[in-house]
Amino acid sequence: MPNTLLNNKSVGLVLSGGGVRGMAHIGLIKALREHGIEAQVVAGSSVGALVGALYANGNTVNEMLQFFRDTPLFQYSFFAIGKPGLIDTERYFSIFKKYFPTDDFASLNTPLYVVATDLMSGEEKVFHRGKLIHALLASAALTPFFSPVEIDGILYADGGIMNNFPKEYVENDCDYIIGSNVSIVGTLQKKELKNSLQLTGRVTGLMIYASSREKINQCDLLVEPQELAGIGVLDKKGIEKAFTLGYDHAMKKLESLRL
Repeated sequence: MPNTLLNNKSVGLVLSGGGVRGMAHIGLIKALREHGIEAQVVAGSSVGALVGALYANGNTVNEMLQFFRDTPLFQYSFFAIGKPGLIDTERYFSIFKKYFPTDDFASLNTPLYVVATDLMSGEEKVFHRGKLIHALLASAALTPFFSPVEIDGILYADGGIMNNFPKEYVENDCDYIIGSNVSIVGTLQKKELKNSLQLTGRVTGLMIYASSREKINQCDLLVEPQELAGIGVLDKKGIEKAFTLGYDHAMKKLESLRL
């Protein structure tokens, strides 16, 4: 139902990729619910797709956080054998099935758009109907850590490669767009660019940020905590901090709407 704080406008929620920093999305959702705001359509990429699916599924904030607390990132039994990537993404299917037992977009309470990258054609792919779990796994398959996910003979990987902030999939279905961007590039010291992995990560992050900047700035309300830059993308120890940063920043933004 449209909310009163935003003058009964229908709301679209856009959630970026960004690994563990994506717990800030959950902080935003907590703040929105405390202000009586619910989205009528959601779009997400990578971790944003996962949080968006949990939100669209009607899960509580605590259930969302627990999902990420309980989901292992680097577990010996999950190591990929005979596949590109360090971790076999398919091994997460059973974990996701506990939260999405029906495994279908149609089972969600809110329309959801999930973005992934077609590695074979080099094009963006948006999933909106049909099987849900493999679409989520594909969108979150961050290379080179997680193996690509095969869907109908096509290999898909992280949605953030092609579209880290899929605002275009909600803007025609709502009056007011709330965005959460957790792909923060920040400022680095020279000592933080000592090896090829660090350099690659930095350059990739800058390219993703640059490609999304215009769409991010077009949001009616944006939550983008710069302090997230201090949290590692795959550092599970940062879950609680990222969540708190998202919540605090969202509360300040929402309180300003009352002025």
